[in-house]
Amino acid sequence: MTGVPLRWERREPPLEAVAVLALGSAVPVLAAAARSRIQSGRRLAVAGDEGALLVLGEVADLPWADGARYLGSEGGVLVPTTARPQPPAALWRAALGATEERLCVLVPGHALVTDPPAPGCDPTGLDPFLGGAAQEDGTTAAEGGPSA
Repeated sequence: MTGVPLRWERREPPLEAVAVLALGSAVPVLAAAARSRIQSGRRLAVAGDEGALLVLGEVADLPWADGARYLGSEGGVLVPTTARPQPPAALWRAALGATEERLCVLVPGHALVTDPPAPGCDPTGLDPFLGGAAQEDGTTAAEGGPSA
């Protein structure tokens, strides 16, 4: 699909959320929210690197974070719940070279193809994404937790 522009249309009704994605400065905020949800017994799966964090789970278990986007599944691709890609998501999946075993995410300005994360996440697995040292009470200094 080289040379075919990706366009986004408003989607009504929205897809049901199955994941939430944070990029850049929203990553530590989502990491803290996900950590809190996991500590309260929610079962979430997490994948990411230094610039992106993807949290997957049941809609009621997903954390909310300012600047993050809720994603739903369309054509085997995770896309924003309120936007529809044109050409369709399934065509973008093929163009990105994603096999059925891989997880594919498409949002305005970004595409991600990765191995799906294992279900369930240890809250300490989010420490690298918190943007500050995790503290014993599960907060970070950036969250206003007690400082050392």
